[in-house]
Amino acid sequence: MTEHPPPLNTESPPFNVVLVEPEIPPNTGSIARLCGATDTVLHLVHPLGFKVDDKHLKRAGLDYWDQVKIVTWPSFDEFLAAQDERKLHFLSKKAARVYTRVCFQPGDFLVFGKETQGLPEEVLSLYADRCCAIPMSNPGIRSINLAQAVAVVLYEAIRQR
Repeated sequence: MTEHPPPLNTESPPFNVVLVEPEIPPNTGSIARLCGATDTVLHLVHPLGFKVDDKHLKRAGLDYWDQVKIVTWPSFDEFLAAQDERKLHFLSKKAARVYTRVCFQPGDFLVFGKETQGLPEEVLSLYADRCCAIPMSNPGIRSINLAQAVAVVLYEAIRQR
């Protein structure tokens, strides 16, 4: 007999994953699939580095697109203006605090920057107390894949819930 893990708790508000100006369609597709599997809301902040009908984007998300809650924002400034900053967590390799030291709450927003540049320096400075990082032991590795980073942090947030 094969055992399956219990479904995730969906009684509390969902978490939110925010991709600021994502550039690589397969990353966004994989993240969308992850969001669908975890009842997480996916926020896409424009400009996007691809068209939403991109075949690589759709292939990575497979046939789950209708099960993903997606919110689009015309700009990062408009997204930030609409949020309670106490619910925002900015992920950056430049942050001093490790993501496992953050107390994530249902309804929080996990904000990730674009693959090639991360989040803008002015945002990291303005919200320094809201920034966290995934530690890496090899300084020769510049960063990990965006979809992997989202999965690591999102599942820690869900574990805490």
